[in-house]
Amino acid sequence: MADKWRPLLNLLKDILYGVLLWLLIITFVGQVREVPTGSMEPTILVGDRFWTDKLLLRFGSIQRGDIVVFDPPPPVQAEYPYIKRVIGLPGETVEIRDGQLFIDGEPLSEPYIAEPPRYRYGPVTIPEGYYFVLGDNRNQSNDSHEWGLLERKRIFARAVYRIWPLDRIGPID
Repeated sequence: MADKWRPLLNLLKDILYGVLLWLLIITFVGQVREVPTGSMEPTILVGDRFWTDKLLLRFGSIQRGDIVVFDPPPPVQAEYPYIKRVIGLPGETVEIRDGQLFIDGEPLSEPYIAEPPRYRYGPVTIPEGYYFVLGDNRNQSNDSHEWGLLERKRIFARAVYRIWPLDRIGPID
């Protein structure tokens, strides 16, 4: 009788191992995310799907230009994680004026933005453990210029590779 059920038990065991492996991957390694808003246009468009890296982010450092996925800080009420570009690093002073972003008084070249910002911000010096993040679609993005600096512990992944749509598949910069 036991031999009769062995194939089914083996199949259930394989399914269980597969589910456990999948849970480990999405918890510690990465997962696919979809972009619900246009705040990162023109770099990432609404509906784009991309692979995120959680593993290397745990052991590496966050650099200017990284596109990160995070839980937005209070008082922001959001049903989904945000995705923005890291602009300011701990210890730097950030200012936005006259359509230009400045880091420590020097203009930052930003060829990836949709259009120059139409607002002022700062100057603000970023404390240790915090980052200044902005959407590439500066004037249509709910980001650090509205709600302030982002605490490092809220960042859980980095966007690394677009997997959809197929005609735009490739690394995200």
